Amino acid sequence: MQVTRRGTLLGAGGVAVAAALGAVAVDAAPARVRRALGLSPDLFVPDAAEGEVRLDTVASAAMGTELDLFTAVPAGYGEGAGLPALLVLHGASSSAAQFRDFGFTRFVTAAVEAGAPPFVLVGTDDGPDGWVPGGGVDPFTMLREEMPQWLADRGFAPGRPRVWAWSRGGYGALRLALTDPGWARALALFSPAVADVDPALADLSPLTGQRIGVWCGTEDPFLDDVRAVTNRLPTPPEVSSYVAGGHTQQFWNEHALEAFSWLMSAD
Repeated sequence: MQVTRRGTLLGAGGVAVAAALGAVAVDAAPARVRRALGLSPDLFVPDAAEGEVRLDTVASAAMGTELDLFTAVPAGYGEGAGLPALLVLHGASSSAAQFRDFGFTRFVTAAVEAGAPPFVLVGTDDGPDGWVPGGGVDPFTMLREEMPQWLADRGFAPGRPRVWAWSRGGYGALRLALTDPGWARALALFSPAVADVDPALADLSPLTGQRIGVWCGTEDPFLDDVRAVTNRLPTPPEVSSYVAGGHTQQFWNEHALEAFSWLMSAD
């Protein structure tokens, strides 16, 4: 099944501007586009089959618009009836329509082949202020109230999700967990775009007992703030992985299977 995508190709003019500025956001374009432009090496993608992959359109009252809803079932599990959700919150400039280009469909199968219980990978898109309410939209309400129904409509288990989130998505996942403790079974935060001085993160006590894993590259510009914030968590992270790498899709792909295995161990 072909997955459609919107607005992910960089025009020639945009490339010229980006080249002049000397930078293009790593998660601003699909892997194949970045490879074609010579902006980054190939992403790590496991050698595993794709299962059922869909990119549906859903109407969200909370977001005031239609959204892409991406789902990927591991190979051999048909349409994924009854499978629990592993929810993805992407970073800035990424979209759910890019997940197949990032290789996520193969990570699902690879994780299950490595021993993780089967799951469906699910993702959609954020708003103008990322994954926090603002600009007249409410991603929190979308994730808490609308997402479970979308999952149920497709035959998936609509219970508490396990959440994998990177960059701005990691910040949003943390904020939602603070607003609604117990919403998520576990949070795998990759390079969360946090600031220790952020008033919204001043009181982390609602996260007592929350299962959290943190992965961040030692060359990541958010490293110091990530350490500072996670050091204040009332319940220490079950995983604290600070290894070589930057704020890049390469780093996130390289450690995705670790996160999936850990997330699916959460009760």
